[in-house]
Amino acid sequence: MRSAKGFSLIELLIVVAIILIIAAIAAPSFLHARMAANESAAAGEIRTLNTAQVSYNSTYPTVGFAGTLSYLAGTTCAGTSPTSNTACLIDSVLGAGTKSGYVFTLSGVSGTPAGTYQFIASPLGVNQTGVTYFCSFSDAVVRSSLSSITSCDGTISPQQ
Repeated sequence: MRSAKGFSLIELLIVVAIILIIAAIAAPSFLHARMAANESAAAGEIRTLNTAQVSYNSTYPTVGFAGTLSYLAGTTCAGTSPTSNTACLIDSVLGAGTKSGYVFTLSGVSGTPAGTYQFIASPLGVNQTGVTYFCSFSDAVVRSSLSSITSCDGTISPQQ
């Protein structure tokens, strides 16, 4: 008789099955952790956008607040001087409107110079990239809601 060295097919199948069961148990935890990270990043980006708007308003007082996200970003910031159309205050990814599983919109810019604005951050895929919606307006307080936000005002609770 020859002595068999190594594992039998049955033993390998049992090990693979155990690994798959452990992965199935762990996958929802990973998804939840990823959503929490996306939500934390979105709240931070809203803070960044508020800071950028204040800087923009201080730098271009005759314009007021920026009318679009692209005005806050700029496409070619290296080696060029910022302008009111390319202020280079935020990164180009955020300036495009989508980052970390969230869509960022700037609206409500009105007046000459512009004295109001509102940012709204919505998850790209609800229950996939996040469940919380975030917003802020010219008071620079980050607000959050579990339901969709169409307009940001004082009725939406500040983030906790």
